[in-house]
Amino acid sequence: MSFSHAIVVGGGAAGFFGAITCAETFPGREVRLLEATGHLLAKVRISGGGRCNVTHACWEPRELVKRYPRGSRELLGAFSRWQPRDTVAWFEARGVALKAEEDGRMFPTTDDSSTIVGCLEKAAHDAGVKIELHAAVREVTVHPGGSPRFTLALTDGTSLACDRLLIATGGNKSTLPLLARLGHAIEPPVPSLFTFNITDPRLAGLAGLSVPNAATWVVGTKLREQGPVLVTHWGLSGPGILKLSAWGARELASLHYRFPLRVNWLGTQSVEKAKEQLAAERVQHPKRQLATANPFGLPGRLWEKLLHHVGAAPDLQWAGAGNALLAKLANELCGAEFAVEGKSTNKEEFVTCGGVRLSEVDFKTLESRVCPGLHFAGEVLDIDGITGGFNFQAAWTTARLAGLAMGPLSQARSTAV
Repeated sequence: MSFSHAIVVGGGAAGFFGAITCAETFPGREVRLLEATGHLLAKVRISGGGRCNVTHACWEPRELVKRYPRGSRELLGAFSRWQPRDTVAWFEARGVALKAEEDGRMFPTTDDSSTIVGCLEKAAHDAGVKIELHAAVREVTVHPGGSPRFTLALTDGTSLACDRLLIATGGNKSTLPLLARLGHAIEPPVPSLFTFNITDPRLAGLAGLSVPNAATWVVGTKLREQGPVLVTHWGLSGPGILKLSAWGARELASLHYRFPLRVNWLGTQSVEKAKEQLAAERVQHPKRQLATANPFGLPGRLWEKLLHHVGAAPDLQWAGAGNALLAKLANELCGAEFAVEGKSTNKEEFVTCGGVRLSEVDFKTLESRVCPGLHFAGEVLDIDGITGGFNFQAAWTTARLAGLAMGPLSQARSTAV
């Protein structure tokens, strides 16, 4: 049976960052990283459409934690030790420059996720991390007070031993029963970032069309968000929908993803204000057709769909648009209701909430309060953020603090450097 000082389970962003940090912090001690599949850093490769949304340009921890539906309280102290500014500096020190886009998302200046993958793989190699693929863990046995502290049984029949163990398996549900057997309470995992399945003639044929600033809310709940909304082949997506799905992950799961959704295509504009603008258009351009005179700057094809929905003839002139029709149109613009009949995974943004209960983890060291020597990082914890690089930042931060604390059993490090 092979022994390593520390074993990291999970070859994703959190696993790599934790392994690198541990190996660099405690040179001379063997750090081994196990990945169950044959692919390392899979989510890093596909994130951000292949560009990798590394983090978000939010430098104030109290503002940053507002982007986490679950884990905000616990992350506040963690972000005071390692935040996006530190992540940017870490990559830049290794030759990878990051850039911030208008919405705050940060990407490598190459716009290529392989830049991030290559940086992490090189850092792991330089730090001496030993990486094993197709190394799935079947069971973990704890030896309290002894060394080695843990024995890991792999699915291929082999065994490994270590004193420090970091679990960074993301939203992989198969790991959670193993952690429950180690004594941890598990919050049931459910999808956190997903798109809404809607079949509605108002959206038919509009796939790819985007409205830059719409308000969305779930009828009968307090769930409300604002942001770009994208029409897809299966319904609605975009940040204005994904943020809603993140904050409402558990509530929408309890509704079996069937609920009424309302969309204000004009953002924060009220129905009354929309009526006034429509009436003003009628006065200013009485002979123009409604279909060709769109006073709100909405995409033309969407505007035509909404006009058809309220019963406006294609060639109707503004002079012929009565008050009742304008009122109906204003209501549709500011509160169109759609029946959501399911969800779809948002490709590269696949995230789950749920995982290890946060009260059972010390967020200075990410060490288990239940099982000494056991640490966690990333999405295996009951932490998730909205779209925009926040989930990666939680992975970098928790992995960094865990890696710093994974010294000899008699030694604990809890301050980021």
